[in-house]
Amino acid sequence: MAEHHNTAPAELGAPMEYAEHEKTYAGFLAVTKWGTVAVVAVLIAMAFGFFVGGIFSATVLFILICVAAWFLL
Repeated sequence: MAEHHNTAPAELGAPMEYAEHEKTYAGFLAVTKWGTVAVVAVLIAMAFGFFVGGIFSATVLFILICVAAWFLL
């Protein structure tokens, strides 16, 4: 049997749930922002650990950068 497909343009299709779209986009922006902060913090901590030496001090620096970003952003 043939299924019924809507052949109308997308603009005339089902109503969009704009609140859900905005919620999803806000979540995407938050994940992108905090992912970028984490990557930058890891790179800075790795460079610090390489040049100064010590994994403990690099870990502390990583945590400090993440906490500072939490309060600043």
